[in-house]
Amino acid sequence: MLANWADVFDNKGLMVTDTQQRTRLPPADELQTLAVVSSAHLVSHFHLMVLPVLMVLLKERMNVGFFELGLAVTTFNVVSGLTQAPMGFLVDRIGPRLVLIAGLLLGGFAFASVALTDSYAWLIVAAFLAGLANCVYHPADYAILSDGISEGRIGRAFSVHTFAGFVGGAVAPPILLGLTAAAGLGSSLLAAGAIAWAVAAGVFLTPAAPQRRQAARPAAAAKEQIADILTPTVLGLALFFTLLALSHAAMYSFSIPALMAGHGVSSGFATAALTAYLAVSAVGVLVGGQLADRTERHGLLAAGGFGLSALIALAIAVAPLPAPALVVAMGLTGFLFGIIQPSRDMLVRKAAPPGAAGRVFGIVSTGFNVGGIVGPLLFGWLMDLGAPRAIFGVAVAFMAVTTVLALLEERHPRRPTKA
Repeated sequence: MLANWADVFDNKGLMVTDTQQRTRLPPADELQTLAVVSSAHLVSHFHLMVLPVLMVLLKERMNVGFFELGLAVTTFNVVSGLTQAPMGFLVDRIGPRLVLIAGLLLGGFAFASVALTDSYAWLIVAAFLAGLANCVYHPADYAILSDGISEGRIGRAFSVHTFAGFVGGAVAPPILLGLTAAAGLGSSLLAAGAIAWAVAAGVFLTPAAPQRRQAARPAAAAKEQIADILTPTVLGLALFFTLLALSHAAMYSFSIPALMAGHGVSSGFATAALTAYLAVSAVGVLVGGQLADRTERHGLLAAGGFGLSALIALAIAVAPLPAPALVVAMGLTGFLFGIIQPSRDMLVRKAAPPGAAGRVFGIVSTGFNVGGIVGPLLFGWLMDLGAPRAIFGVAVAFMAVTTVLALLEERHPRRPTKA
């Protein structure tokens, strides 16, 4: 996929056309930037899985209940959600590289330190520190990519970045459990810290974005106040991200029990359906990056993906589908969910004033945390009411509203291209 990236300038120093851009190899500095930022996003999703994957083992080691361990996970998510928007302002003030390095170092310390103690109180402190570290990734990553990747390749860069996050979440369970089985719980926690420190070193050794892009930021942009950033477009995108997280939570967190109770399928078929959703989502992200670089109509592309997803989810909610058809339907929903991810990021980038990518991405990404907190409570309540198919019905409603928001975003003019 990277092979058809393009250099912005030809060997005579002249700017090339969009068509030419899509037929050349990328410059080495852009590939290096993309590699280290995507590696940081992989670490972010890897760290998201550490406490859930090791929960049973931590319970035995610290002699506490699942409620106490759930409090640690909640601490992580609440801290990350409350600090993500302020961190975006810090990113734009002092630069994304320093913030990203600090976050990686802090996250690595948080998990490695748990390996050295059996104290539950310290686990809560470490969860707080890990949540604080996690809040840096979206604003810092997207600010670096916005500065370091050319216009003709930014959609594909966003798709690779998102794909790396999928990979981080997927490899965390086998790595953590494998290390625990081979060398103990402490070794897996130390490894979770070490991977973050290794990526921090990579970010430190990677040169900053080329001056031709950094110079495009007007000095006045750094002085913008929060009122200048919280435009109706940005607030609409924050709601967009919240609804996206809610619909994803329905398909990801509760699809197995909902399919078993609502459709009477076996746990094997329900698990296969969720696996299809997650695996094909990753493929869809890469396809979506290609599409995002071939259109300016990112809102229309996102709306189309969500609209089709809503129709498929509606079929899952109301139709008596056989088990194999449910697996296919979940896979198609995941593919469409993946396709819209790069266009989603392009909409945010379009809404960000020059020099304010960190702030805007920090604000809108808070919607992920809100959806991640509200979604499990809502869908758990529906399961307790004995309405498993309503899980998918509510997801359809969220997808429909998201489709409308994407169409509204399409009406806003595209931000001026950098010189």
